[in-house]
Amino acid sequence: MRKVVVTQFVSLDGVAEAADKFLTGWDDVVDANGAEIIATQDAVILGHRTYDEWCAFWPGSDIEPFATFINKAPKYVASSTPLATQWSNAIAIDGDLVGFVRDLKNSAGGDIGVHGSIAVAQSLLTAGVVDELRLAVVPVVVGHGRRLLDGLPHIGLELIRSVGTPSGYLLADYRVAGPAS
Repeated sequence: MRKVVVTQFVSLDGVAEAADKFLTGWDDVVDANGAEIIATQDAVILGHRTYDEWCAFWPGSDIEPFATFINKAPKYVASSTPLATQWSNAIAIDGDLVGFVRDLKNSAGGDIGVHGSIAVAQSLLTAGVVDELRLAVVPVVVGHGRRLLDGLPHIGLELIRSVGTPSGYLLADYRVAGPAS
């Protein structure tokens, strides 16, 4: 069975919205972590908002290895409306997101990534279909904005790995253990 892996940049106070506006001090360890995560993935789930933002940026980007990965990977988009802009290998999910992801998990392939899509990540975490949560905690307090973990039920997590980076990021990988008891 494939794994669903939610990967997200968050501020120290948990804000995930508009992470590109608060990312600071990038380093080689953060780069290597991203490359390691996408190396196991061959499909991506995105929300419609993230899709619209990313399809305007990534097709012309030379930020590697993510540009090559995201431009080639099948992108399944949670959307109640047709995709206004086309992007290679992008498919709108027809119907129930959770059911679609459960079916995708049971198909052959590598890990399924959820990147930059707060509402999608929250829905999948709430439904219990996420296997791993990989956070890159940015050393900044944003103070306002949508937080990745707000509004979720109790969810048990087991730490797989934690690494501090030279620029102060904390890379924290968790296995989702299920509802907290």
